[in-house]
Amino acid sequence: MKVYSSSSSSSTMTEFVLLGFPGHREMQNLLFSLILMLLGNGAIVCAVKWERPLHTPMYILLGNFAFLEIWHVSSTVPNMLANFLSETKTISFSGCFFQFCFFFSLGTTECFFLSVMAYGWYLAICRPLHYPTIMTGRFCATLISACWVSGFLCYPVPIALISQLPFCGPNIIDHFVCDPGPLFALICVPAPLIKLICYTFNSMIIVGPFLSILGSYTLVLRDVLHVPSGAGWRKAFSTCGSHLEVVSLFYGTLMVMYVSPTSGNPSGM
Repeated sequence: MKVYSSSSSSSTMTEFVLLGFPGHREMQNLLFSLILMLLGNGAIVCAVKWERPLHTPMYILLGNFAFLEIWHVSSTVPNMLANFLSETKTISFSGCFFQFCFFFSLGTTECFFLSVMAYGWYLAICRPLHYPTIMTGRFCATLISACWVSGFLCYPVPIALISQLPFCGPNIIDHFVCDPGPLFALICVPAPLIKLICYTFNSMIIVGPFLSILGSYTLVLRDVLHVPSGAGWRKAFSTCGSHLEVVSLFYGTLMVMYVSPTSGNPSGM
C-alpha cells in the first residue's frame, strides 16, 4: 500500500495508520461490543430536556455536559470501532487533523465545564442564600456559551502549525486517536519551538481549570469542616460526590496519558 510519494526531499503523506488497542481479534471484538453500549449520556440529555423540574442551572449544566460527552466520544469512538473490525486501520491526513481538532477542542470544553460546575457546587454549598441571585438562567447560559466558544477557540492555531509540518514515513500512529505526541514523532524536520508551544498550551489548558476546581473544592471543604453535625458533612459530599468522581476520572486519565512517566507508551496504557 503506497501512502506517500518520494518525488521531493520530504515525503507527503496522504493517510495514517492508527494501530489502536493491542490484542487479538477476539479481544477487539469484545471491546467493540462493550464500547458500543455506552449510550447513557443521551438518556441524561433527554431527561433534562423533557422534565421541567430539571430546568434549573445545575441540571442544565449537567445536560450540556452530557451532550458534550456525546460529541467528545463521537469524535474518536466511531473510527476506533471501525478499526476494531478492520485490517487496514487507516485514516486520511485531513481526517486525522479534523479528529485532532474536534477531540481536543471538545476535551478543552470539558475542562471548562468541569470548572464551571465546581463553581456551581461551591455557590450551592457555601453561598446557598445567594445562589438563586448569582446562578440565574442568564448567567448560566453565559457560562455555557463561554465554555463552548473558548473550547473551540483554543486549538485551531496549534493544529494549523502542526499540519503544516512535513511528515515522513512510516505513517503508523501507535495510538487509537490522532494525538500530538505520536504525530510529532513522524515529522521530518526538528520543530522544537512548535513542540514547546503545543506542550505549554496543553499544560495550561489542563492545569488552569484543574486549579480552579481545586480552589472551589478547597472552599467547600473549609466550610464543611465548620459544620458540627455528621449529617451536614454527608449532605454536602453527597451533593458534589458525583462531580468529584467525574473530575477524578477525567483528570486521572489526562495525567496518565500526558503527564506520567508512562505517557510515552499510549497504546500500553
